[in-house]
Amino acid sequence: MKNQTQDQIMTVSKSIALDQHEHGKLGPKISETLKRKLTFGARIVRGGGMKRIFKKLFNVGKEEKLLKLWQCYLSTTAGPIAGLLFISTEKVAFCSERSLRFTSPTGEIVRAYYKVLIPIRKIKRANQSEHARNPREKYIEIVTVDNFDFWFMGFVNYQKALNCLQQTVSQSSIRHIDSRRNVALPLLQN
Repeated sequence: MKNQTQDQIMTVSKSIALDQHEHGKLGPKISETLKRKLTFGARIVRGGGMKRIFKKLFNVGKEEKLLKLWQCYLSTTAGPIAGLLFISTEKVAFCSERSLRFTSPTGEIVRAYYKVLIPIRKIKRANQSEHARNPREKYIEIVTVDNFDFWFMGFVNYQKALNCLQQTVSQSSIRHIDSRRNVALPLLQN
């Protein structure tokens, strides 16, 4: 357990040192980025690891495996929301780092985490994009089969996040086609 915790801290420390030029809107100063990454690492350790945090936040199936966890922002009409982007074999899920204040339909002030859950099989594509006036600001756009789009930004390592997401979506569509073939073949033979 102690070695696992040390490995997690080392992984976070290494990711701080890598690809800082791609950090986008994580913060105007490297010290803010460093503080945020260390806080992120401590949260993972306190929560019992990435897999445990994922299972606590989202309904996880028996066969589902967490592939990667990224710290980023979700772009909303109210502004960017800092949080964690989970990529698993079954879903892409986002949860805000802090609870947000909302006004309920009855007028009460309520605090809740902002969550987004997109089943991988419902993702049409994951696009790379950049800000028109500032090309260093890079975004990942996820477009669903029903034409909703979600914009994620502020990745410390944008290219790795994009590659992981695109590969997961591609593999899922291949598995989905294979599963449809397996179901359809026996019906055609009868």
